[in-house]
Amino acid sequence: MNVTPARVRREADWVRERAEVVSLINDTRERLESEFGADVDPVSAADYEAEVDAVFADGDRAVNVAAMVGLLRDLDVEGDYPGFVVDELLGRELAATIAGEQPLRLLAEATFHYADVHTHGDAGDAAGADDLDAALAAGFQTRLPGWSWREGESPFAVDRT
Repeated sequence: MNVTPARVRREADWVRERAEVVSLINDTRERLESEFGADVDPVSAADYEAEVDAVFADGDRAVNVAAMVGLLRDLDVEGDYPGFVVDELLGRELAATIAGEQPLRLLAEATFHYADVHTHGDAGDAAGADDLDAALAAGFQTRLPGWSWREGESPFAVDRT
């Protein structure tokens, strides 16, 4: 794999145009909302596209996201199961890289596994395809607003002024 600025732009365009991720984000949010008894706002296609643009505007993050997206899109392992670890590893790391710094990074990793259980590719898809979709959904749903606990200032901040 050769990752160039042109390749990063192509991967950014591919991720931005992956409209089915929005429904997977909202499905994941609905499941988490039910699981944790929390209220969470749905995500629109425009929300998703704007956040994809923000992720890829950060060149250091963009090159890593693009590389992992490219790897997962093409990752296939004969018999699939022997490749289970590598597609899980890449998916988890992609979700975390998209989400950003802690604690969002850890939340995205956990959410990746949750989304991955409910995400299945079509027959003939590469082994990494469903992990890619789960990672995109987990990473973007984590960094997008809509969770009440993320609204406003943290009550744990220490102000020494």
